[in-house]
Amino acid sequence: MSPEDNALLTQTGPGTPMGALMREYWIPAFMPDEVKAGGAPLRLRLLGENFLAFRSPDGSLGVVDHRCAHRCASLFYGRNEEGGIRCVYHGWKFDRTGQCIEMPSEPPETDYKDKVKIRALPVAERYGVAWVYMGTRAEPPALPHFDWDEVEAGQPLTVTFMMRECNWLQALEGDIDTCHVGFLHLGAATPDQFEEGSINYYRQMRENLAPKYEALETDYGTMYCAYRPAGDNLYHRIGQFALPFWTMAPSEPLDHIRARAWVPLDDHHAMLVTIGGPRTGATTLTKAGKPIPGTTSPINFLPNTTDWLGRFRIDANPRNDHLISREAQSTQSYSGIEAIPVQDQAVTESMGPVVDRTMEHLGTSDRMIVLTRRRLKWAATALRDDGVVPPGVDNPACYHNVRAGYALLPPEQDWLDFYNARRAVWSRGTAEPVDRKRRLAPAPA
Repeated sequence: MSPEDNALLTQTGPGTPMGALMREYWIPAFMPDEVKAGGAPLRLRLLGENFLAFRSPDGSLGVVDHRCAHRCASLFYGRNEEGGIRCVYHGWKFDRTGQCIEMPSEPPETDYKDKVKIRALPVAERYGVAWVYMGTRAEPPALPHFDWDEVEAGQPLTVTFMMRECNWLQALEGDIDTCHVGFLHLGAATPDQFEEGSINYYRQMRENLAPKYEALETDYGTMYCAYRPAGDNLYHRIGQFALPFWTMAPSEPLDHIRARAWVPLDDHHAMLVTIGGPRTGATTLTKAGKPIPGTTSPINFLPNTTDWLGRFRIDANPRNDHLISREAQSTQSYSGIEAIPVQDQAVTESMGPVVDRTMEHLGTSDRMIVLTRRRLKWAATALRDDGVVPPGVDNPACYHNVRAGYALLPPEQDWLDFYNARRAVWSRGTAEPVDRKRRLAPAPA
């Protein structure tokens, strides 16, 4: 990859092509209970910009530029009052639309509050998340939902946040790289740890570390299937990428509903936001009834602070080498790092704040990553050069009936036919099938 393309894909601040792309979509920004009615405001960094979220005493939610329009003091120190937030420097008060509603430092004859407004973002609370829209449209597009309504109809959604100290794209790419699971997460397992002849999510990964791959373009982004022998059948892992920053990993049976957003806070930090149903899938237990070392450990979070980057950090981080145990690595676990998400975090953060992709040597196991990069580049440059609205912005229905997961199929059965048949069931026959021949992003010259 050229340095120019790497910059295009990774930089999301104001005025960048990828930043403009992401601002076309609703962004999952924070947990609604992070701001209490009449309570302290929340420092919020998104796409390299700094905002302030606050909930007025009446419960209404606002997200505004953190700077007062008078002398640019931070409204983080402001008073959360009925109807808005008041700067403590000179008393100017702003409502949740950003409009200045009081200017007490000016006498009546020079009061001009009606002409002063700070930037405010549209905000919505849905699916256990507070969303913001950072784009230029007067009327924001519809929210995506990945069939979360179906989960909500029967049980509460599970929502989690976790910050990662690296660029959003290298964090996301780890989630669409299924090959690493057999090494980083399951390297300590051996097939003989499982019941002989059993069909097990973890057994099949270790029996064949180099599966075959297929990656396809879709209306919403890209998808892949990695498949390998499992007895007389083939074990398939089907995963998804949806624009601009969503992934769905095959860690559950195929019908499961869970999506993950890799939201750039700035170019060196990302927030992983997971929304979906509770885990019900594969176990990490062996035939001895014991978990594979390192796969089931709890994740410990540091207390949140009021810093711009002080939310949802884990205790295992680059400053303590992610708590790696060399003794455990040499005697019982493959990585020496506890918990699967921490293992992912360690390797992607080890690449540095923004990985230099000019140093890469890619193989067939990287098909999905290559295709996803191409899809992102096409969408960002098409918006920049020709004003092409990115996929999913005006067609949120394309996110419906999109699932990831694993499936065991006979060798003669086409995995895509199986997936499309399942999708027809999920959609009650209304979903358009994924077509192998469809090409949405032009191939590079």
